[in-house]
Amino acid sequence: MENASTKKVQEYKDSLKSKAEQLIIKGFPDKIVQLNEILETPRFRNRDLKEVHQDVNIPIPDPVMINHSEDGPNSKRMKLENSIDETPGTKVMILPNGLVPCNKPLCDLIVIVKPYIRQLLEDSNLLKMWISFMIPKIEDGNNFGVSIQEDTLAEVQAVESEAAAFFDQISRYFVSRAKIVSKVAKYPHLADYRRAIQELDEKEYLNLWLVMCEIRNRYCSLHDLVIKNLEKIKKPRSSNAESLY
Repeated sequence: MENASTKKVQEYKDSLKSKAEQLIIKGFPDKIVQLNEILETPRFRNRDLKEVHQDVNIPIPDPVMINHSEDGPNSKRMKLENSIDETPGTKVMILPNGLVPCNKPLCDLIVIVKPYIRQLLEDSNLLKMWISFMIPKIEDGNNFGVSIQEDTLAEVQAVESEAAAFFDQISRYFVSRAKIVSKVAKYPHLADYRRAIQELDEKEYLNLWLVMCEIRNRYCSLHDLVIKNLEKIKKPRSSNAESLY
């Protein structure tokens, strides 16, 4: 039973090595070309930032006339503690126009961007395991090739962590936007909160463009690094040192 398990593990390692080498030789160049083409499309290139603005669907209510005079009719009296100077804002029970939608242009872009983030995460994880399997057992001397493996592995791990952070960046955008939208609902007369939503949406559009650029750049840098050091990564210890003894 143990021999069968060992054989399956070795088959898995061999399969992983084959996939990783194919990924480096063909997969990475194809992905770089594909990302360059996407970045040249109208969705990402020379787009007017106003195109990503979207109405929040929260109307501005009519102003309320407040009369604090004690001499006026009872229907027009209002206690001081209910004045606009004292209240923290409008108590939001329900929004008059219903749902406040997410920003559709940005959601459409996120649908495009997220699969590439995930793919970079998976590809860097595959590359990380491939290099790890290539690292030979610890021995004295002739470790220059091993140091190259370790440096390359550290770079791949950094890319993997960065790809995971891209997902967190998207979720933080929605949380930040929801907080500002809630401020618009509570203070519907304040134009600054409405403008803040537009500024946040523009910023997120630029962030999504930057994420796609960074994904392309990471594929380029990893491909360049591995190809330049492929011989040492696959054979970190040369046989020349053994022939000296």
